[in-house]
Parts: sequence; C-alpha cells; structure tokens
Amino acid sequence: MTPEHASELTAKVCNLAPVVPVLVIDDAASAADLARALIKGGLPALEVTLRTPAALDAIREMAAVEGGVVGAGTLLTADDVERAKEAGATFGVSPGATNRLLDACEANDLPLLPGAATATEAMALLERGYHVQKFFPAEANGGAKALKAIGAPIPQVKFCPTGGVSLANAPDYLSLSNTLCVGGSWVAPAQLVKAGDWAGITALAAEAAALPR
Repeated sequence: MTPEHASELTAKVCNLAPVVPVLVIDDAASAADLARALIKGGLPALEVTLRTPAALDAIREMAAVEGGVVGAGTLLTADDVERAKEAGATFGVSPGATNRLLDACEANDLPLLPGAATATEAMALLERGYHVQKFFPAEANGGAKALKAIGAPIPQVKFCPTGGVSLANAPDYLSLSNTLCVGGSWVAPAQLVKAGDWAGITALAAEAAALPR
C-alpha cells in the first residue's frame, strides 16, 4: 500500500464522524457492547489503543460488530502492526512515526494515521506521501492555535488532533480548515464502561457526533 492510498483511506475514516473514540480497554468481554453503544450514538470509527493485554482481543470483538470501523492505536513496532492486522484492525494510529513503522504498515496494507507534533515532522511525512496525519499530543503542543499555525504554511496536510481534546475544546479544533476530526477518550469514560452503562455512553457519543465541523 502506498502512503498516498493509505492517506485516502484514513481520510475516509476521519470523515465518518467529528470524533474518533480513543479507547483503552481492560476487559475484552465488554468490547462488543462498547462498540455497539458508540456506533449507536453516531461514532462508527473506533480506535483501540494497544496499551492493555486485552487490546487485541477487544479489536477482534469489535471488528465483528456491524456498522463499525475498528483501528489499532499506539502502534510502535512492526510486530504491533502485524498483530493488529491479524486481529482485524482496518487502520492504524501511531503517536509518532519511524521509517520502520511506516515500512511495516505499507508492507502489511494497513492504512496508518501517523503522529506528528511539529512542522518538520509533518513535512517529513508529507514528503513520504502521508497527507493525513495525527497531531499529537495536541493540547501539550499548543492546542488549536498551534495547529492553525502549522496549517498556514502546510495546507496540504489534514489532521486528527488527539491528546487533551475534550467536548469543551473540540470545537476549536473542528473549526480549523486543516482538521478532519478529533480523537478523544471522553466519550467512553472508564466508570461508565465498568458499570456497563451503555445508554450513558451512547448519549455521550451522540453529543460528540453532533459537534459541527
């Protein structure tokens, strides 16, 4: 898969809804219910971060839920890419980008949303062919003002800002011409997941899905 094709596919994922839930899942047994709740609320693109032992099983469970598009986040190594693809992930997300990671995603036909934090990193990824990127960590790197500033000289790159994004500040990012969507964890708080409050999560998802962009 070429970087250009990968970016076309990740752009489609980003355009599905204003928010991509960033999910840290400790128990795969609840993964399918969580996916259904988020999809019902209008957020079909789901990022399961590879930060827990349950993550790959959670991807398998979510990939079987109708109407969802499930990706693997926190991809750091070639092994992560291969395991995520085997588990059923249809796209990947990384906090940054290395040549080895990019090579692995391209070789395994896994569309990647690669992370960039600076203009130099964004330019390097664009030079390789990635015109859709993740701005991370968004708030720590100056927030919407910084992303707007990067967009002025590099309008060819569109972003999914993630990291510190909330319902309160998401509109600041979504109003930018170089933002396709945002990534956020607030739509699936741990306490609601543990309680099995799927209606509560659906309500949070619906609120996020209604954000203007």
